[in-house]
Amino acid sequence: MADKLNVLAICGSLRKASFNRMLMNASIGLAPEGMTITEAPSFASIPIYNFDDQQATGFPASVNAWADAIRAADGVLFVSPEYNWTIPGGLKNAIDWISRMKEVPIKDKPVAVQSAAGGLLGGARAQLALRQSLVSLDVLWFGRPEVIVSFAAQKFDEKEGKLKDETAINMVKAQMAAFEKFIRQVSGK
Repeated sequence: MADKLNVLAICGSLRKASFNRMLMNASIGLAPEGMTITEAPSFASIPIYNFDDQQATGFPASVNAWADAIRAADGVLFVSPEYNWTIPGGLKNAIDWISRMKEVPIKDKPVAVQSAAGGLLGGARAQLALRQSLVSLDVLWFGRPEVIVSFAAQKFDEKEGKLKDETAINMVKAQMAAFEKFIRQVSGK
């Protein structure tokens, strides 16, 4: 059997009990046999990007830790909520920092995305915004199957912190299995 793939999961929400964190945790637990998914270091302490700061002091340790985790991964899974029809500012800021590195750590990385939201669209606009931002960095975008969890409050057990909706669970399983095949196809692993 081929080596296990190392996939890095990045949760766009900093909230401990967010639906997107629960979705990310479900994905970690539903990873196919050939894949291990681990959570990325938090981007919570990454300062707001400012080129003057970068020139004066270089890249902060928190940015380097985030970039190193991305570099070490065979693929990256973003699980992000939608804030005002786009991705959370903290996530965008972290992406902005790594985009300024001489060798952009996410360039040529296979990337999949998931979202959960309380409304009908389930974070679809955030996925589109994330795609726009990441494709500009030359990631290898994984398209389908998609994981968009709408009406999230009905699909998660908030007390247990778990995804309970069978349709959503099956979507995650299908996406992770297809993402594994995609990573192997584009990387030759």
